[in-house]
This record gives sequence, C-alpha cells and structure tokens, in this order.
Amino acid sequence: MKIYKIEAGTFHVDGGAAFGVVPKKVWQKRYPCDEDNYCTITMRCLLIDTGEKRILIDAGTGDKQLEYLKYYGFKGVINFETELAKIGYTCADITDVIFTHLHFDHCGGATKFNTDKSAVELVFPNATHWVGELQWQNFLNPNVREGDSYFQENMMPIYEAGKLRLVTENQVVCPELEVRLYNGHTLGQLVSYISLGDKTLVYVGDVIPLAANVPLAWISSYDIFPISAMAEKKILLDEAAEKAQILFFEHDAFTECCKVVSQYNKHKVEKTMTLDEVLS
Repeated sequence: MKIYKIEAGTFHVDGGAAFGVVPKKVWQKRYPCDEDNYCTITMRCLLIDTGEKRILIDAGTGDKQLEYLKYYGFKGVINFETELAKIGYTCADITDVIFTHLHFDHCGGATKFNTDKSAVELVFPNATHWVGELQWQNFLNPNVREGDSYFQENMMPIYEAGKLRLVTENQVVCPELEVRLYNGHTLGQLVSYISLGDKTLVYVGDVIPLAANVPLAWISSYDIFPISAMAEKKILLDEAAEKAQILFFEHDAFTECCKVVSQYNKHKVEKTMTLDEVLS
C-alpha cells in the first residue's frame, strides 16, 4: 500500500473562532496568529493506493468560489490533475473519494467549471464519493449557522452523476480502511481509520482540526453542537490513547501527525511526527 499527502492549499481563520472560549493568552502559546488574529490552516488531503483502490480523503476547496470566499485568504489552491501527475496518477485513476463532511474546504475541489464556465463537472469522474447520510441531509437542508458553508455546485453534479454513496453506519470501505461516523462539528462526519500493518492512522478531519485542539474543552466556535463535539472527541481520543493510534491532521499547518496519551480523563499530545516518519 502507498500513501501520499496532498497539500491542497491554505487559508486563514480567526483565532478566537478556532479555539472558542479558550483565551487568546492561552491558545497563542500553542498555535501562532498574525497581528490581525488570523491563524493559517491547511487543507491536507490523503491519497491511499491499496493496489485495487485509489482512495482520496477530502478534496480541499477548489477554485470555483474563491472570489466569494476571499475573506479567508486562500493561497496555493491546487489543480488535482497537476498534483496527481507529480506522483504518477490521474484524476481518472481515483476510485473513491471520502468526504469527512461537505463544508466548502473539504469537498469543493471534487468539482470544477468546464472550459467556458458554462457547467460544473466532476474532477474524479470514475470515483464513488462517500458521504455520511446525516451530513448529506444537512447539506440539502442546512441550518442558519452552516448555510454559508455549503454550495450546491460542489455536490449536486456528483449526485446527479450517480456517484454518491451515503454512509448510515460505521463501514469497511476495503480491508485497509474503515470509515466511522462522528457528530459535533456537524452531523454525520466520516473519520477514516487506515490500517498500516501494526499501526493505525486516523484521519480526524474537523473532529480535531489542530493538534492544539486535542484537549477536550478546546473546541472551535465552528462546532455546531459543542457538547456533542466534546463527547465524540473523547471517544476518539480514548481509543487513540489506548491503542497508540496515530492522528493525521487535515488543518494543522505545523503538525501533520501525533500520538496522544490520556491520564485522569485528560488528553494531551505525546509525540508529533510527519507522515513520512509514520510510514518509515
């Protein structure tokens, strides 16, 4: 099995939003911000080649709404055809795309405008696109808080092409990868558990956006259901600590992976590492 990280670009978010009720004097010691209080975060995707399947986890924001989303200061947004070619793949090679959820920075890159911008087409035309069913229903009928995070053109072409697969329970995608459902940040998130022989890599998405968000109470203001977010995060972290699982961060500009420990019902980062170090 081969695994590649794909850096799909960066953007910035307000530090207060990223860390919720945690005071700036505390959180800025763990994650830096600029003079405007902005924290840089990444869109770090993962490509898994099992031999039979080529699975992409999340697809960044794409370029369709960059003007509308200019507040976020997106930089380095990639073209997947170009990036995949660097490691010997094409977009047509992708068999599965797993969306952690459908906020624009996680799924926008899976569709694109055609040459004359008269229509939106699939970036990965041969792929099955996996989405939690509750997340799909939330996308179709969003609450006020999440309405601005969902764009019809990001997902409806996939649905109309018959390439959408809804997940209603924890499910094995292939022997090397299982998806599990988590709520809190939003409904029906998919967290991927990837088997690396004697190691398990967990693509945590927005259940834990940054290594600095590992402590239970350190949740972001973007979490729609904060109490659920903390409860679900505890479930994930308890298992990660017990089984020495490795967390893979999608949004952390400074930490790619880490292991955690749990003591007296508190969780903390034990060791940070790069994906290359995990795979070596």
